[in-house]
Amino acid sequence: MKKERKTFSQKFKQEAVALVVEQGYSCAEAGRSLGVNGTLIGRWKR
Repeated sequence: MKKERKTFSQKFKQEAVALVVEQGYSCAEAGRSLGVNGTLIGRWKR
């Protein structure tokens, strides 16, 4: 049985990246506060 992937809206991704870029959070900190993996936010940032 396959595990279904979570999908995130473009707006959610932009807000997550804004935490890192504009407010100085690390990707890991932003990820913890939003309930997603920090590596994922790092990928969105690129």
